[in-house]
Amino acid sequence: MEALLQYLLEPASGAASHTLDARLAWHGRIMVLAWGVLIPLGILVARFLKVVPGQAWPQRLDNPSWWHGHRATQYCGVALSLIGAALAWSAASHPDPLRSPHSTLGWLVVFLGLSQVVAGVLRGSKGGPTGQTMRGDHYDMTPRRIRFERLHKAAGYGALLLACATLLLGLAAADAPRWMWIALTLWWLLIGTIACRWQAQGRALDTYQAIWGPGEEHPGNRQQPVGLGIRRYSAQSYQQRFPKSLW
Repeated sequence: MEALLQYLLEPASGAASHTLDARLAWHGRIMVLAWGVLIPLGILVARFLKVVPGQAWPQRLDNPSWWHGHRATQYCGVALSLIGAALAWSAASHPDPLRSPHSTLGWLVVFLGLSQVVAGVLRGSKGGPTGQTMRGDHYDMTPRRIRFERLHKAAGYGALLLACATLLLGLAAADAPRWMWIALTLWWLLIGTIACRWQAQGRALDTYQAIWGPGEEHPGNRQQPVGLGIRRYSAQSYQQRFPKSLW
């Protein structure tokens, strides 16, 4: 057991010693927490938990728990990434965003994260029966809202893929201990397995339907959903596919 623990604590290269500037060490920890844990978790929640266990959809609509969870994880992730970027910048003797593939991709990921926050602020009004007014960018699925959804989803998934590559490059550059590689890989496998399972089950419900239901009287239901693999259901088909016993 002691030998296994020693093996896991050693740098991945097998080097006898390992020294790293404290700022860079905290940079790595913070970025792993932000982009390796929080942001993937928030994306999983937004894609698959718009209808939560025990919610009798479509009798009960517009459950905001997924939105609060998604927003909290993404905002915290972006805020942490700014702190992590500042630590890396302060530790560099000659700061240069393009000095290595890791730093180049890292700054791109930070930029994409910030752009997602800005896009969210500019996404437009909600509207609909539960809004302050019936007319709204989301309820009417205006061109503004459609552009937002396309860009938000594409940039979000793109940033996540770039972040995964950046984290692996960072672990290699820091010659991180073996346990970090193993822990991060197992976490990603868990998240990926859950995502694949829920996608195959058809749980990626369209945001519009999750909020306003499947009725054809709602203008957005007469348009195609935005995003690959996004599903829509009638009340009957949803209840047949997801009886309460399966949630």
